Amino acid sequence: MMEDKNKKEEISLEESFSRLDEMIEKLEDRELPLEESFRLYQQGMELLKHCSEKIDTVEKKIQIMNGDGELDEF
Repeated sequence: MMEDKNKKEEISLEESFSRLDEMIEKLEDRELPLEESFRLYQQGMELLKHCSEKIDTVEKKIQIMNGDGELDEF
């Protein structure tokens, strides 16, 4: 199981968004069994958390230029 968690950390944001799109399409299918809907929802929430963490990390690394023309970390 730990191996699966490590794989999630390696997924790019683009791949995560693509997977989320696929999950949304499946969830929109009215024929999808309720248990499968819950499973997809849970996976989607985990992916959203991963995306949020990754975006937070990137935002902290963004550098902005201050009034003196020097770069400061955001």
